[in-house]
Amino acid sequence: MAKQSKRFRALQQKATGQEALTLDAAVAKVKEFATTKFDQAVEIHMRLGIDPKQADQIVRGSIVLPHGIGKSQRVVVFAKGDMAEVAREAGADVVGQEDLAQRIKDGWTDFDACIAAPDMMGLVGPLGKVLGPRGLMPSPRAGTVTPDVARVVREYKAGKVEFRNDSGGNVHAIVGKISFDKDKLLENVRAFIDHIQAMKPSAVKGTYVRGIVLAATMSPSVRVAA
Repeated sequence: MAKQSKRFRALQQKATGQEALTLDAAVAKVKEFATTKFDQAVEIHMRLGIDPKQADQIVRGSIVLPHGIGKSQRVVVFAKGDMAEVAREAGADVVGQEDLAQRIKDGWTDFDACIAAPDMMGLVGPLGKVLGPRGLMPSPRAGTVTPDVARVVREYKAGKVEFRNDSGGNVHAIVGKISFDKDKLLENVRAFIDHIQAMKPSAVKGTYVRGIVLAATMSPSVRVAA
């Protein structure tokens, strides 16, 4: 078991334990934990009443949060010709074809999002073994395989967040920084929750959202009343 710092133990005494707070109060509580020398990321974890083994109950997608996530995302794009040019103009950090594919095959994954034009999937497909486990594989469902590469690049640069349920039926995502104004952080969290609720698979029966937790990088978690 990892040893907890004196700071963490002190904050844990201020945490709510088993008590679930309203969303407004939970965000306010998380902001009380801004006592580190760095700006902690704030994450949301949602436990869903889905069967992750069933294809028709997968919860996967992306969202552009109202106030971004507080970091500049590094975006790479597979495109050629005019699409490559507009991707660069939109702010893509790296744009390439065979050269980029080889770089990734050699182990380079120092980026946050990978976008591909549809005619590049023959080149990108074999990279699944490298990109898939890291959640970076371009996908039409996630909106990262698209003919409108410029728009998607701008969305990721503005703080677009991808998510997919894990094997336990949980969804996790960064929703901002602990330094955000409370109202901005609250709007981001609420937008994410509303988005997930709107994605409820029709095959799901019973309670869909079973639990919500907010947690900063090096701080105790806070339960939210679902």
